[in-house]
Amino acid sequence: MGDKKEELKNQIETLKNIRTDLGLNRKQFSEYMDIPIRTLEEWEAGRRKMPDYVLRLILYYSKMEKILDDRGSVRREDIDGAE
Repeated sequence: MGDKKEELKNQIETLKNIRTDLGLNRKQFSEYMDIPIRTLEEWEAGRRKMPDYVLRLILYYSKMEKILDDRGSVRREDIDGAE
């Protein structure tokens, strides 16, 4: 049982680190990742466990976003603003 609690704690810490590394508050991050704010709040508070694949997708997306931004390529904001 301790492993599950430790896994949840690590998941919460990773999610918060990604959000802060991007320089976003919860509301901005939820909009950025298209995650309902309430869901994000519950994940970060540990009231609800995020599916593992979601964390992997968020990690992947944030890393790819950084790579593209570093290269001066198209950013998501550029695409969203063009709609």
